[in-house]
Amino acid sequence: MTDAEQAAFPAGWEAFTDPGFIAHVGPVHHRTVEGRRDFAFRTDERHGNLVGIVHGGALLTFADRALSIVVREAADDAPCVTVEMSSQFVDAAKIGDLIEVTPEIVRKTASLVFVRGTLTSGGRALVAVTGIWKVLKKKPG
Repeated sequence: MTDAEQAAFPAGWEAFTDPGFIAHVGPVHHRTVEGRRDFAFRTDERHGNLVGIVHGGALLTFADRALSIVVREAADDAPCVTVEMSSQFVDAAKIGDLIEVTPEIVRKTASLVFVRGTLTSGGRALVAVTGIWKVLKKKPG
């Protein structure tokens, strides 16, 4: 992460390295406030679509990753996979927006975790998401 990328975030946010596909969206930042986990990323031209706003796929990729982190923590660090994620786009994100989400665990069973969150920017709701994650069995050893 460059100094300019870190400077694009308000104080209190910490970047984390996330290899693989999610690296195309990030860098992603996180913070913990009063026991809840918040996640954010700053959009740029890479995230744009042909209409000139942020592509919905970029927003959903970020949502999936942020919610997955909280799900895995709720599952005692067991591996988890997304089995269903539903979304409702309620407003457009603009290039340059800081996108935030605070995932909320709705319910956890032995094998499933139900979670929701709303992606926002500057207090505007952008995308409401809900999902179900499958908790995988840890491999021995």
